[in-house]
Amino acid sequence: MARGATRVSDVAGATAVGGVRPGATGGPPSGGRRPEGGLIGRAAELGLIDAFLDRAAADGAALVLSGEPGVGKTALLDAAARAASAKGTRVLRAAGAEFEADIAFSGLNQVLFPVYHDHGDLLGAAHRDALSAALGFGEGARADRLTVCTAALTLLRRVAEAGPLLIVVDDLHWLDRSSAGVLGFVARRLSCGRIGLIAASRVGPDTFFDRGGLPTHEVRPLSQEAAGGLLGARFPGLAEPVRRRVLAEAQGNPLVLTELPEVLTGPQRSGQEALPEVLPLSRRLQTLFTSRIAGLPARTCLLLLLAALDSTGDLGVLQNATGGCLEELAPAERAGLAGVDQGTGRLTFRHPVVRSTVVNFFTEAERRRARRALADALVDQPERRAWQLADATLGADEQVAALLERVSRRALRRGDAVGAVAALLRAADLSPVSGGRSRRLAAAAYVGANVAGGLRDVPRLLGDARRADPEPDGSLEAAVATAYLLVNGEGDVDTAHRLLVGAIEARPGGCRADDHALVEALFTLLVVCFTGGPRPELWEPFRAAVARLTPRPPDVLALCEMAFADPARMTAESLDELDALVSRLPEEADPDRIVWIGRAALFFDRLAPCREAHWRVVRDGRDGGAVTSAIGALSTLSFDDLLTGRWEEARQLAEEGLGLCMAHGYLLLEWPFWFVQALLAAKQGADDVAEALVDRMIRWATPRRAEKVLLFARYVRALAALGRGEAEEAYREAAAITPVGVIAPYTPLVLWAAPLLVEAAARTGRRPEAARHVAAMRRTAVAALSPRLALAAEFSAALATPTAEAGALFERALAIPGIERWPFDVARVRLAYGEHCRRTRAINEARVQLTAARETFQHLGARPWAARACNELRATGQPPPHDDLTPQERQIALLAATGLTNKQIAQRLHLSPRTIGAHLYRAFPKLGITSRAALRDALTHERSPNPPPEPDPHGATT
Repeated sequence: MARGATRVSDVAGATAVGGVRPGATGGPPSGGRRPEGGLIGRAAELGLIDAFLDRAAADGAALVLSGEPGVGKTALLDAAARAASAKGTRVLRAAGAEFEADIAFSGLNQVLFPVYHDHGDLLGAAHRDALSAALGFGEGARADRLTVCTAALTLLRRVAEAGPLLIVVDDLHWLDRSSAGVLGFVARRLSCGRIGLIAASRVGPDTFFDRGGLPTHEVRPLSQEAAGGLLGARFPGLAEPVRRRVLAEAQGNPLVLTELPEVLTGPQRSGQEALPEVLPLSRRLQTLFTSRIAGLPARTCLLLLLAALDSTGDLGVLQNATGGCLEELAPAERAGLAGVDQGTGRLTFRHPVVRSTVVNFFTEAERRRARRALADALVDQPERRAWQLADATLGADEQVAALLERVSRRALRRGDAVGAVAALLRAADLSPVSGGRSRRLAAAAYVGANVAGGLRDVPRLLGDARRADPEPDGSLEAAVATAYLLVNGEGDVDTAHRLLVGAIEARPGGCRADDHALVEALFTLLVVCFTGGPRPELWEPFRAAVARLTPRPPDVLALCEMAFADPARMTAESLDELDALVSRLPEEADPDRIVWIGRAALFFDRLAPCREAHWRVVRDGRDGGAVTSAIGALSTLSFDDLLTGRWEEARQLAEEGLGLCMAHGYLLLEWPFWFVQALLAAKQGADDVAEALVDRMIRWATPRRAEKVLLFARYVRALAALGRGEAEEAYREAAAITPVGVIAPYTPLVLWAAPLLVEAAARTGRRPEAARHVAAMRRTAVAALSPRLALAAEFSAALATPTAEAGALFERALAIPGIERWPFDVARVRLAYGEHCRRTRAINEARVQLTAARETFQHLGARPWAARACNELRATGQPPPHDDLTPQERQIALLAATGLTNKQIAQRLHLSPRTIGAHLYRAFPKLGITSRAALRDALTHERSPNPPPEPDPHGATT
């Protein structure tokens, strides 16, 4: 292409986005930048057309685009026509039309009409008369076909003498036979004529246009990425589950992508209202396949309807529903609408739009009859049968409603939270008694909030339940949903507790362990009790209700009661049961059970084998499934990352979890992520960040009496104070979590806080208090719960023991198998052991332990702890290994030691102030310091000190 020539991609943006007809799409993708040419995902096709236009303008060329309906062929033709016009090429256009297919030469008339009157006189008489008659301009007899073909070719060549010519023909498959024959003749004789012909036709149907020997390119559907870009450009506000559904239905077809959301309601597009099983079609989409369906035999249409309503393509079911008439599928196969997949042996539709078109082709009464036939064929598949009966039923039907309620429970067990809510809502619609409708609506509200992320739907559903039954007689389902709304929304712990306890105690029928609603109520009450903190008046009614369950409490509930109420006194038998549940997690599908098992395992350090199952829950939540469970799984995973040294992942998961909480309104579930962020900041020396997050936790928890949150806030402050070396403050905070000498119930955090309390007591001279707490840890056998807690117990014992005996306890702590999984905890033990060795003049051993601690803390980015280890190493006579400083870190540290600010250093070194701060952040723990004020003294210990570089007058550094 010559310099300055117009490319088709330069003008395609004036046509459409993503290969859709003009006017069918909106602005650029959500990223704000339209791809080259404005056609999302069509770079290859635009390049092909560019090359074609160059050949056509020089020597003549033809190109046929083929593809399924709506794939974007017309948009590409439009782009080609505009690009050709921009380069000075004259464009002649025609389009086949179904209603003109029997009118001879109707298509040729569209092509030649603009040029015949101006250039017809250039033809010989025979050609002029033949073409005049064919086009309907003359009265003479029509000439033979060959004469008309040569006359048309001659006319076009005469026109092209004045400049390049492009013929654009759309919908070639509907072109009349006569026109198709002439244009096919012309297309094969374009060489050396500066004439181009580009046409588009659907894949599949036979046409009168003979494409033999002509270059053909099939326009494929958009890639998943391009389809997502097009959908985001046109409908940026679609809820994620709706977006995924539209992408799946469209299968990359641009027209379907832009038309399907148009016919959805506002609540459906925003995700507030469930999408129907078969999406409605716009009038434009319905016309794509309706004519081909209408021409099929009646029994073929019925078979297609049954297949569309069943959606599985199960040939056995279809055979039973039709009485064995699967041979009726042949006409649909010949029409390219459906067929049997040879790999799976199931009936499949060529495109999801065909399925929707089939369903919309029939009346509502016909669809209900077909669903009843399917239900009769599904007697051995109760879940599918229940849904078919539900969709076939008008009015109330308690039998079908009960079937759907059982379907909901099965859906929950296999992890389909969204399906469970849908089944409960449909069961409520079919309930003939107001009480049944109210109960099922309330159950849907609870399941939606507890698992599926539908907290904001709870008020509406509970309002519907109250309207259905203004006096629900203490409905437990309604109480559970209301309490869940209270504790997750405003966090009103005491009100939620009173509501739940009252409803549980008023539950008729005894305390049966198979009472699903009662068990869910107890799980919700457990959340309320845990959030409320170590208040016996909250826990005692809960534990009494669990004890009354017959024949015995469900396994997960029983374990969670012990883990949350009194984990320090967990029995060996209960630990074995926990290990058995954890071992079965790879086969567990219920996301709620997975999350609860993880919560029970957390305080006993058994999360390693739980991670894969929790990641499954997270991925499902990211895909729009069990969102609430995904928030819980993210919380548990981030806790595990925090303990096991994966701090960057912990930070990322906390940010993701907070984003989901804010998006779905789960205020209660935010604080665990605040805690993770605060503890990370405290460990890494960002005390201002940690304190800001702690303040947020306290402000949220105090008015709601969420005392557990206050304890976690104190834990952060205690650890941060220890890192800074402020043992007195650490002692005050740790002693507020658990009294000295007591491993208190109802506070799982005491297992983590115990070594903090002992260390703070020992460092402040409170050795008797430290010894009392160690004795309490031994009485409750904390060390038997996990290797990490055994490490904590031995570490605490070493801190509280007189100097002569402490060394053996430190050694015993570091010899516990498996403790390397908790690097920060191990490094703390090594730091304390190194300090002990230095005080007892075991200098070589002190250096070994302190060096190992320093390296771990530096690797983790635990700045204050690394600085403590470096200071201890300096006290042994071993200067910090400044060789760890990179040349740039040393240069920046030396400049900072002269008193220059980050901004001034940045100006000298032509870097950003943020980069300067990052380098100092990494240099401080290597130097064993925590502030700029200590830089000068720390740098004087370098073995070969370098003077600060002198800046030259121009700001460069020498």
